[in-house]
Amino acid sequence: MSGPIRRSVLSDDVHDSLKSMILEHQLAPEERVNIDALARTLDVSPTPVREALARLESEGLVRKRPLAGYTVAPLLTRDEFGDMFDMRLLLETAAARWAAARASGAARAGLSAEASLSYEVSSSHAAFTAADARFHDLVAAAAVNPLLREAITRLHAHLHIHRLYFPYAETASTRREHELIAAAIEAGDPDAAEAAMRAHLTAARTRHLAVFDQPSR
Repeated sequence: MSGPIRRSVLSDDVHDSLKSMILEHQLAPEERVNIDALARTLDVSPTPVREALARLESEGLVRKRPLAGYTVAPLLTRDEFGDMFDMRLLLETAAARWAAARASGAARAGLSAEASLSYEVSSSHAAFTAADARFHDLVAAAAVNPLLREAITRLHAHLHIHRLYFPYAETASTRREHELIAAAIEAGDPDAAEAAMRAHLTAARTRHLAVFDQPSR
């Protein structure tokens, strides 16, 4: 049993390392991925790199083309960004409303605990992205609708949006907004939960839209 466990851990570590490299643009958008070079950089064989790239393809962070291998996915366009937030507003406000009505006591407590965690993780872009996504996934899980949760997960919104722009100065705002959502769900108030999620997503959209006005964009 020890061999497969170690291999699984190695595969996860390589996946997380490559994800961080993509989020922080160490692997640039649309850059071709050299598997052998990455294996040397990470001091592993090419096999876990290929396994990690297959997972990253399912997350929309890399693309595979026949005979051409993998390339890093391009950044969202303004229209794609708008479409993604439209979908989030549709799906995640429903998730918050249903979570307030349906969540178990344990789920409500878990959301409150997660929302109270510090988001001051400027030392790790990937850590903030993962924490942000985890909170939203907990809301989706608390809605007790597996199809809704799957639809939200398949957007991989946090990965794509944080590749565009990492809001270092706004992590405290994210925490406050998450706390309001969690408090409304814990209180069993569907209207307040939906309104808090809508306010959070609307504020997040505004924060991230700034990237499209940058000259380099």
